[in-house]
Amino acid sequence: MNPNAFRQLSYGVYVISTWDEGRATGCTANSTMQITSDPATIAVSINHDNYTNECIRKLGKFAVSVLGVHSDPGTIGVFGFKSGRDNNKFDEVKPEIRGYMPIIPDACAYIVCEVVDKMETDSHTVFLGKVVDADILNNDDPMTYAYYHNVIKGKSPKAAPTYIPEEQETKAETAYVCSICGYEYNGDIPFEELPEDYVCPVCKQPKSVFREK
Repeated sequence: MNPNAFRQLSYGVYVISTWDEGRATGCTANSTMQITSDPATIAVSINHDNYTNECIRKLGKFAVSVLGVHSDPGTIGVFGFKSGRDNNKFDEVKPEIRGYMPIIPDACAYIVCEVVDKMETDSHTVFLGKVVDADILNNDDPMTYAYYHNVIKGKSPKAAPTYIPEEQETKAETAYVCSICGYEYNGDIPFEELPEDYVCPVCKQPKSVFREK
């Protein structure tokens, strides 16, 4: 079986957010879909190990921020490669409050849901949410998972439903890779000649965390 075939399915890039006893938290996700239109219902898949999963269970609500191609790619690093147990992620990405829920301001749209049901898999919970608020935020095209991989050159967090271990991925000819998030630098400027204040565009870590392939 070739798991890369799953990447031919259509995915987006989202931040799923909720409240942790008054503190905003969240994580990135790529498996989000509309189930019905009347009543409007959304399903999201969240890994059991993600702190956001625990918080959604307690609160019974979540918000979906649909990231656009012009959204700050550093948002993906903050919400995809750090744990909400140990980090106040919204300290780095200041939220807006819509429908009484924290959302990403530079997303292209948001959807707020109340959990009405859930399904458990071996590794993920699929939360089914009734939509209680939604709106367009910015005039932008939604970021696709393919765009994230092919243009931003980002990797999937290990908790993502579509995560494929590195040895099963198609290898790319790239000189330097971020040891934190897996971003591959293949710009026109040789990596050695980048300024010392260069940071990873995905997780915002310094040049020093990059490793030669």
